[in-house]
Amino acid sequence: MDTSSKILILTAQYGNGHLQVAKTLKEAFERQGFQHIVVCDLFAESHPIITDITKYLYLKSYTIGKQLYKMFYYGVEKIYNKKIASIYTNFGRKRLASIIESEKPDVIINTFPITAVPALRQQTGYQIPIYNIVTDFCLHKIWMHQEIDKYFVATPRLKEVLENEGIQSEKVEVTGIPIRHQFEVEMEKEAIYKKYGLSPEKKILLIVAGAHGVLKNVGQLCESFGVHEDLQIVVVCGNNEELKNELDALEPSATRNMTTLGYVERIDELFRITDCMITKPGGITLSEAAALQVPVILYRPVPGQENENAIFFQENGAALVIRKHEEVYERTLSLLQDDYRLLQMKKAMGVISQPKSADHIVSTITHTKKEQKIYQNYSVVR
Repeated sequence: MDTSSKILILTAQYGNGHLQVAKTLKEAFERQGFQHIVVCDLFAESHPIITDITKYLYLKSYTIGKQLYKMFYYGVEKIYNKKIASIYTNFGRKRLASIIESEKPDVIINTFPITAVPALRQQTGYQIPIYNIVTDFCLHKIWMHQEIDKYFVATPRLKEVLENEGIQSEKVEVTGIPIRHQFEVEMEKEAIYKKYGLSPEKKILLIVAGAHGVLKNVGQLCESFGVHEDLQIVVVCGNNEELKNELDALEPSATRNMTTLGYVERIDELFRITDCMITKPGGITLSEAAALQVPVILYRPVPGQENENAIFFQENGAALVIRKHEEVYERTLSLLQDDYRLLQMKKAMGVISQPKSADHIVSTITHTKKEQKIYQNYSVVR
């Protein structure tokens, strides 16, 4: 494949992870000189109203809809069959056919399980290579299709899962999950401490709350940690202005060791200096933490892929999963006071990490023999 080739990256905005991986891959291709790269949110372009409704329900899974999402995720996994696959396959297929006709891509990459892509090839016979980038440390059956040319996965365990499902070994490559380039460059920590007004002499607890929240009663928790003079708390609220205003309104005496931030573009800087982080177990967040060897505390992961991610990291000694709110303070403090355990968690993160994942994927795709493309009239499948 030469740099004049066209790349089509398909994604979806259920959370920020899938889109972020798509953007990361686009940048990796651009660093290699490719100029014709299209990133498309296929579902949003195909069915905007349905997509808005399902995205709303997905966000509710972080609060009142946990059991509903659990039933959907694990239920579909158990009963996934040809009939269900056929229904899901039709979602976005008309728009996909139009994009392929107009863009004529040399490669199609999925950062979200979009089965319309391989199913369309199966029906029409076009020979554009299709690649799936699995964006979690677990694997739902919806990712699998016999027409996928190669899967890029996070761990050897996922490769085994695919092989057990009948996918040939040569079709699966362990590359890790692509993360932002800024997490893979060297930086001096001294400047970071100075930028955020933090001391390298005290431990730092980073709480990444975000728009959907990670913890209940963050303010009360910060006040509890605030009595420890040897501990600094940094809370990243993202676009959650209500939370930031709440924390800013706390008594100064209770927050003298606390730094409250809104959206942070270079959050990798905080990852580099923290001793421990409380966050949600998204595949990309955990991959970024692994890259910088940050021990993580995962609080009440949402049933589904986040819960599976959390279990994987805890079983591999890289994370502490807390499922009860009343245990957060004591167990977090205990971990912060246990230097040996923190060191072991850092080492475990280093074992999980797969450096330069995006570059690895781009290299594999670009060195794959270019197939002859067969574009047909898609009016039959619209």
